[in-house]
Amino acid sequence: MGKFYQQETECMPREEIRKLQGERLVRIVKHVWDNVPYYKAKMEAAGVTPDDIKGLDDLHKLPFTSKEDLRETYPDGMLAVPKNQAVRIHSTSGTTGKRVVKYYTQEDIDCWSECCARAIVAAGGDENDIVQVCYGYGLFTGGAGLDGGSHKVGALTLPMSSGNTDRQIQFMTDLGATILCCTPSYAAYLSECIVERGYRDKIRLKAGIFGAEAWSEEMRHDIESKIGIKAYDIYGLTELGGPGVSFECEEQKGMHVNEDHYIAEIINPKTLEQLPNGTQGELVFTNLTHQAFPVIRYRTRDICVLNDAPCSCGRTHIRMAKPMGRSDDMMIVKGVNVFPSQIETVLIDQGYSPNYQIIVDRVNNSDTIDVNVEMSPERISDNLGRIAEMEKSLVAALKAMLGIYVKVHLVAPKSITRSEGKAVRVIDKRKI
Repeated sequence: MGKFYQQETECMPREEIRKLQGERLVRIVKHVWDNVPYYKAKMEAAGVTPDDIKGLDDLHKLPFTSKEDLRETYPDGMLAVPKNQAVRIHSTSGTTGKRVVKYYTQEDIDCWSECCARAIVAAGGDENDIVQVCYGYGLFTGGAGLDGGSHKVGALTLPMSSGNTDRQIQFMTDLGATILCCTPSYAAYLSECIVERGYRDKIRLKAGIFGAEAWSEEMRHDIESKIGIKAYDIYGLTELGGPGVSFECEEQKGMHVNEDHYIAEIINPKTLEQLPNGTQGELVFTNLTHQAFPVIRYRTRDICVLNDAPCSCGRTHIRMAKPMGRSDDMMIVKGVNVFPSQIETVLIDQGYSPNYQIIVDRVNNSDTIDVNVEMSPERISDNLGRIAEMEKSLVAALKAMLGIYVKVHLVAPKSITRSEGKAVRVIDKRKI
């Protein structure tokens, strides 16, 4: 068994977890009914009152919350405490419509930091580590979340924020960072730069905690092999409070949900019915301990599976699989459901870079899908015939995965814009 930050809680028997969740659910439902008129109106419209919620088995009676609800009540229509009790906000990085603003009390921040501390310890971290946090600081939750977790663990924290890759690598080598926290696309870029500049033997990284965007197992292995680390997944959403909703242990067979703070459920996104554990569907979360801005049955739009089988790491909290895509980001091309992660899997399987871009368009009423893929320096060729063969091979592999024709364009190394935050993988030009 590995190390734990809060072993008694992380290894609590399942029946005790369910009992605790039921008690906290009853309390949080009463809290929002009493303090958030918008929630009270939603519950009344659904014909439910706090008296109807006696435990976990009553969860299904509660109405769902969506991003649209949070935007509609912007900026503080969902605030459940007097504003002078809130000590901080964070906000989504959305580019369209109103942003989602999440409020925190000091107690909320302490709980959030503890969740992130569990993730750092699960990745092998302790007070002897040096944690380099390259998630964005400011309104984005990534930097603040892992920063808080690192402080709880007692590690030396390098609050780098995102970008300025030269400085990132300088501090990484000069200060001997051992744990890297950033988006997987930035980790891929950093690892590429470290290898190219000959710093592979100068870094002391042992682990990476990567989240905030979808990434494949192939991308994980690519990063791990380039810079010699073990890469761990972490999950969270601003709407739920940020990263640390769930995290991987050393077994890496799903991310343990911090069930003392969140209830996870899977629903059918069309019928909205609860589905049994082990069934693929849309992930829904309920905040159990957030005081300032709790969300009830929040539809994440992430598609995944929950697994409540015992984990050999000793943690008893339910595990969620890496989301295979999002119900709202999923592309339907020529009638076929396409997730970027499927395309990424094929590219990395075939030995290509995780730097790619998907362009979807509609020509003469017919969908088209093109993928621009960078060649690695060792695979670059001036032989047009050879490039055409490589493109043809990728087309066949993508057809086998997706069942539709994808046009592939192999492009020069470094010609696709690098991301220092979240990567823009998909450009959909269709007017749908």
